[in-house]
Amino acid sequence: MQIAIVNSQKTIRQFHQVPHLIYKDDPNWACPLEAMVDNIFSPEKNPSFKNGDATRWVLTDDNGKPIGRIGAFFNRDKAFVFEQPTGGCGFFECIDNQEAANLLFDSAREWLRGHGMEAMDGPVNFGENYMNWGLLVDGFMPQGFGMPYNPPYYLKLFEGYGFQMYFKQFSYHLDTTLPELPERFWKVAEWVAKKPQFSFRHFSWKEKDKFVDDFAYVYDNAWRNHEHFKPIDKDELRDFLVNSKMLIEEKFIWYAYHEDEPIAVFVMIPDVNQILRKLNGKLTPWNILKLMWYKKRRTMTRTRSIIIGISPKYQRSGIDAAIFWNLRPVMYTMPWYTEMELSWAGDFNPKIISLYESVGGKHMKTHYTMRYLFDRTKPFKRAPIITPKEG
Repeated sequence: MQIAIVNSQKTIRQFHQVPHLIYKDDPNWACPLEAMVDNIFSPEKNPSFKNGDATRWVLTDDNGKPIGRIGAFFNRDKAFVFEQPTGGCGFFECIDNQEAANLLFDSAREWLRGHGMEAMDGPVNFGENYMNWGLLVDGFMPQGFGMPYNPPYYLKLFEGYGFQMYFKQFSYHLDTTLPELPERFWKVAEWVAKKPQFSFRHFSWKEKDKFVDDFAYVYDNAWRNHEHFKPIDKDELRDFLVNSKMLIEEKFIWYAYHEDEPIAVFVMIPDVNQILRKLNGKLTPWNILKLMWYKKRRTMTRTRSIIIGISPKYQRSGIDAAIFWNLRPVMYTMPWYTEMELSWAGDFNPKIISLYESVGGKHMKTHYTMRYLFDRTKPFKRAPIITPKEG
């Protein structure tokens, strides 16, 4: 076996060939757009390079056939909030062979060690955690856009190398064809939504910059008191909007305000994976036309919520229910959407788990974020339950 850095047209092509080998007989897999993956490793396209770096490798067998791949990356703004500086590895794909997996993990580990890291999380993203984050361990069914899919044996490869589960990520499904969500939920939702001090607005491209600022304001307030907090990068938000413009429905993104102060945000997107599995990873001019045609034909019947954030002062106010109350009439006008994926809720965040269950969500999928400590003598610690810091 030979491992090579991806730095040429040939190795880029091989990098993208690997998942087609792994999933050739798996109908659940939706091939991600190759351009979106390449952009993650491009300093010109990914704002995470402002204070970080990334590289990737492809593994071939003795006949030159691609059999594995991996990327490694670090962001100094995030790496040093942990007890040990922690980078990440991701976009891992590999045949069911521990030796092959070890070669890939070794390459990521040594590159990260060379940049001052002492641990690596995987499989994760070089960017925000609502995309490409986690190892699927339960719920091997079609995944929502941005949620990773992998064969069951990947857990064995990660654990065989020495990774341990750092936290669990739960995804809930909500059948939007059911007559109603719990009655008590809607009574609270309407009561809060009609309070005069609160107002609600959905996203608008015409006011994109305002909504980016409002999102960052809510995010920073919502997570400021949590361990390992770092303010969100507005450039990464703008990058997400640009890359997702064909997908975004303005009325799927809602903001709540208290006397004009942004206090909550909810972001949901259509599940474009239902179309991507028909495009084979290529965004050619013909495939762009196909994407638009499938979208017009209402091929997408699922949505995926990717973020809900509420400022701590209002987390017991029922404002989350009020956002769903405002979203409900929107969904009535789009009856072809019959399922909502509420993802992902970390096991360290019981509040969001409680919210997803309160609206009738059913736990359907579990992903793990794994961690590997380079110093094997150090004690391993799981992610702590979220509790506000004192003071």
